[in-house]
Amino acid sequence: MVENKKHTSGQWLVIVNPNAGSRKGEKDWHKISHMLKDAGIKFREVFTKHKEHATAIVSETIKTGTRSFIVVGGDGTLNEVVNGIFNQHNVLTTQFLVAMIPVGTGNDWCRMFGIPFNYNEAVNIIKTHNTFLTDIGLVSYLSTNKNARRYFINVAGMGYDAVVAAKTNHDKEMGRGGVLIYLKNLFISLLFYKHTQINLQIDNAPALSHKTFSISIGICKFNGGGMKQLPHAIPDDGIFNITLIKKLRKFTVLKQVKNLYDGSFINHPKVKTFTGSHIKISSTPPIQLEADGESLGHSPFEFSILPKSLYVVMGHNPSF
Repeated sequence: MVENKKHTSGQWLVIVNPNAGSRKGEKDWHKISHMLKDAGIKFREVFTKHKEHATAIVSETIKTGTRSFIVVGGDGTLNEVVNGIFNQHNVLTTQFLVAMIPVGTGNDWCRMFGIPFNYNEAVNIIKTHNTFLTDIGLVSYLSTNKNARRYFINVAGMGYDAVVAAKTNHDKEMGRGGVLIYLKNLFISLLFYKHTQINLQIDNAPALSHKTFSISIGICKFNGGGMKQLPHAIPDDGIFNITLIKKLRKFTVLKQVKNLYDGSFINHPKVKTFTGSHIKISSTPPIQLEADGESLGHSPFEFSILPKSLYVVMGHNPSF
């Protein structure tokens, strides 16, 4: 359910990722900052310098009283900000407000919450700052054989989705980004990808075992630059939406790509959808994980949801 509610922001801290969107963050910050000033929005800015820097910035500025953040970046920068908020335990997470001006490649969270890709329109949304209290996800996994965990605000993908994300993230690090790069990796990864036997436990239901192509677990609908992987997701209902794609022939995958963009692929007999609030996944061999587009570790996984735990600024036409 959409909440049209005012949330007192005070002064905003703007976290700018200069590398987002093939360095659009750096190139476009000058005009974005002027738009913020012209809108009468009080802010100070800080630029990220390396991976996970946004998480560290948030953690430190919370100690000095910052409660409102604007992300000028993509889904990965937003994920880092969320983790900075949720990895501390001195301030309730519902005391924070997060807004976004999208300059990333995918911007899938913004698609869900109706945040315009036009900078001026996005700034006007922040000026109005109608807010929504969203669910947040938490996933535990293995990374270099050590237990790790990550909060996420959009979608986590496993299997094929995570392989594509890993290749795309490597390209971004090399200065190559954009939708065409993602689509290239989508098709190249398909040539070499092998299906995996997974065991899926949702809440207290009997465990399921399937030869699997990919699994998506999310709070929101979109990932991969506008693919509607979880078309029925609602971001404040306290449950995850789950899409499991069983073993498919490569030609079938290619035929279904166009149906990913409107969500109709879930009608394919090899696709199953579920909902749940506590999920466990194991596999042989291990499968990879990405969350909000960030490449993480591998299985086994355990997911839990934190209902209505963070205020975010939403647009006028959210996709729910």
